[in-house]
Amino acid sequence: MPKLSVGPIGLLPPSAVAMGILGPESRSGYQLVEGEHVPEEKAFEILAHKLLTLRNPTFFPGPLLLWGWDEETRYRAKLSLDLAKEVPGMNIIPMPDYRPIYPKIDPEAVMNPCHPNLTIQHNKIHVCILIGVHCHFANITLKMIRANTNCYTIVLCPHDPHEDALLSIRDMDGPQIIKITETIKKVKASGITPWAHTPEGKAELEEIRARKEKNKVRKEDAKIFMADLETGLDENAE
Repeated sequence: MPKLSVGPIGLLPPSAVAMGILGPESRSGYQLVEGEHVPEEKAFEILAHKLLTLRNPTFFPGPLLLWGWDEETRYRAKLSLDLAKEVPGMNIIPMPDYRPIYPKIDPEAVMNPCHPNLTIQHNKIHVCILIGVHCHFANITLKMIRANTNCYTIVLCPHDPHEDALLSIRDMDGPQIIKITETIKKVKASGITPWAHTPEGKAELEEIRARKEKNKVRKEDAKIFMADLETGLDENAE
């Protein structure tokens, strides 16, 4: 039995570390899969299989990937998009900001670490991959997803393993993303049928496309906020 399983676990599940799960050492040749240390190549194959076969695969890029901080960021962003393109039916929902979104989140337009389960449940996401999310916010998000949804979580991080992910790839860099992308291509070529190519997948993706087209706001119809802004509190006021 794997040490870490897909949720929903409950309201307050223990952290993976509290369960005794620790990630492999840096550059050890192993990655973390469902709480177990697995050879890296095998971990890449499992990652590819999950992304290709589970319902509504979704890529959640975080601020470290969305904003063009430097050339390395832009390079990784391009490689991440190349990876996403190899997964049929892959949806992309950004996590551009970490501040709570109240009173209402648009679960088809954005991911927020304060209520990730709403986005995942609304979109019926059974597998997701996070890239470019700061470690502390990724940990919060992963634990909430495991607590409240049945989504298989995958994280690519340039630094540490994320024990609360079902599959965690540490020490992520450009060559590693390229290897994962090539693994996805190889698994597809092996004869596997991606979820998006099944009758159920095709029907659901068409329904999603039609819904988004119906709800799409044309640029010329956008409402411009014209009200006066409040000045806020004056700290010098009596």
